[in-house]
Amino acid sequence: MQQQLEFFDIPNPCIGHCEMNIQGYCIGCYRNRQERFNWATMNQQDKRNILRLCRQRYLRSVQKIIKETESENEQLDLF
Repeated sequence: MQQQLEFFDIPNPCIGHCEMNIQGYCIGCYRNRQERFNWATMNQQDKRNILRLCRQRYLRSVQKIIKETESENEQLDLF
């Protein structure tokens, strides 16, 4: 497989909402502490991998919120 040339650095995904959730991920960008601290020294492939992991973490958190909301709505329907 041919390697694609990288002309631009992958930007830092930080959105300035730096607060850690209970799992140890930033609730703004979904990176863990090590990923945040090492971002500047990572190569492009590692950065792409971190962004993929962040997206998976984000989607899991959204799914969890949806399930919790549905559960609350079901409980309200009982009254």
